[in-house]
Amino acid sequence: MSNPISYAVSCIFVLFAHGTMLYNVFSNGSYENTSNVILLAAAVIGLDIAYFIAMPFFKQRTYAVDFMLLLIINMSLIFQSCFGGVHFDFKHFITCIAALASCRLGFVLCRNHRWIQSQKKFVWLGIGVLMVIILLFTGNRSMWIDLGFMTIQPSEFIKPLLVLACAASISEQQKKHKVLNFNIVYENFILFAITAAVILFQWWCRDLGSIPTFGAIYASGFLLRICYPKAKFSRKTLIIAGTCVAVAGAAAMVLAPPYVKERLFVDIWNNPNGEGYQQTKALIGIAEGGWFGKGPGHGSLHNLFAYESDIVFSTISEEWGLLYALMTVLMLLIIIAMPLVNPPRSYYHATMCSGVCAAFTVQMALNIFGSCNMIPFTGVTLPFISAGGSSMVTSGLMIGMIVAAQSPVFKNPKPKKNRNPQPVQRRISA
Repeated sequence: MSNPISYAVSCIFVLFAHGTMLYNVFSNGSYENTSNVILLAAAVIGLDIAYFIAMPFFKQRTYAVDFMLLLIINMSLIFQSCFGGVHFDFKHFITCIAALASCRLGFVLCRNHRWIQSQKKFVWLGIGVLMVIILLFTGNRSMWIDLGFMTIQPSEFIKPLLVLACAASISEQQKKHKVLNFNIVYENFILFAITAAVILFQWWCRDLGSIPTFGAIYASGFLLRICYPKAKFSRKTLIIAGTCVAVAGAAAMVLAPPYVKERLFVDIWNNPNGEGYQQTKALIGIAEGGWFGKGPGHGSLHNLFAYESDIVFSTISEEWGLLYALMTVLMLLIIIAMPLVNPPRSYYHATMCSGVCAAFTVQMALNIFGSCNMIPFTGVTLPFISAGGSSMVTSGLMIGMIVAAQSPVFKNPKPKKNRNPQPVQRRISA
C-alpha cells in the first residue's frame, strides 16, 4: 500500500457515510423492532470492515474505485432494506457480497491484455453459449431461468463478454486486407456480426430495453477502433457504417411491436389507471418525497410492481428525498469517471473502460428517465441500486475491469522453445 494515511482516511469516510444513513434509519425510519435496525447496521458495517481488510491483499496502484464501489453497494443495501418498512434484506445482502467478489474476479482476469487477446475466441464462444442457454432453458421467448429459489438472467452476462470482445480485438486494426478496393479488418466484421446477433436475439426475446446498452458497448468499441493508431478508416467505410445504422434504426421503428409503439406516444395523465399507472405513481412519489423524503420505510411505492428495480429511483426519492437519489446517481457517475482521473495504462484497457462506461451510462439514463416519464419504461436496472442478482454480479465484474485498467499487468510473451535445435558446427583448426 503506497499511502496508508490516504487509505485510512478513505475507510473513515465510507464508515461515516454509512453511519449517517443508518442513524437516519434509526431516528426517522418506520420499524416495529429495533433489532431490525441493529441487524442492518451490523451487516453494513461488518461488510465495510471485511472489505477494508481484504483490499490490501490485491496489489493496485489506486483503491479509489473500490472505495466508491463499497460506498454505493452498502447504500443500496440500506435502501433495499427500508422500502415499505425497515427490515434486513438478506437476499440483497448476498448479491452485494457477490458483486464485490465478481469485482475482484474481473480485476484478476482483465489485467493482462495479452492473455485476454489469446482467449478472445473463447469470449466469442461464451456469447454464443449464453444465447443457446437462453433458448433452451428460459422458456418461450423469455430471458429468465427460474431455479425456484432464485432467477437468473443470462443475457446480463453477455454485456461484459461483449466489452471484452471489443477490447481484445483492438490490436487487429493494423492487420488490413485488401478486398474489392476496401481495406478490411476481418475481426471488425466478426464483432459486427456478434453484436447484430445479440441485438436480434434480444428483439426476438422481447427484451427491447437492453438493446441500447449492447448498441452503446459496440459503438464505443467502434469509435476506439477508428481512433486506433494507423487504423485509417476511409470515409467510404464510415459513410456505409452510418447508413447501415440509420437504416437499422428506421427498420426498428417500423417493425416494433404494437405495445412498444403505444408506449412511445401514450399520455400517462389521460390514462392514469391503465398504461400510465406506474409512471404517474412514480412521478407522484418523487413529488411527495420532496428534497428530503418522507423517511425510510414511510413511502407507498413499495406497493407497485418493480418498485425495487425499474422505478427504484422514484422509490428512493419518495422515502429518502430527491437529494439522496441525486447523490446516488452522482456516486455512479464518479465511478465511471474514474478512468479520466486515473487513466488506463494501455489502449486495450482504455477500450475496455469505454465499453463499461457506455453500458453504465445508458442503463442509468434508461432507468432514471423512465422513472421521470421522459422515456417509456424499459425494464433496465439501475446499476448496483436495483435489486437483481444477475445485474449486481455483472455490474461488479465490469467495475473490476475498470480497476484492472488502472493497475494492469504487462508481461512479455515467453520465447517459444525450439523443438528441433540445429546442431552447432565447430571449426576444426588445421
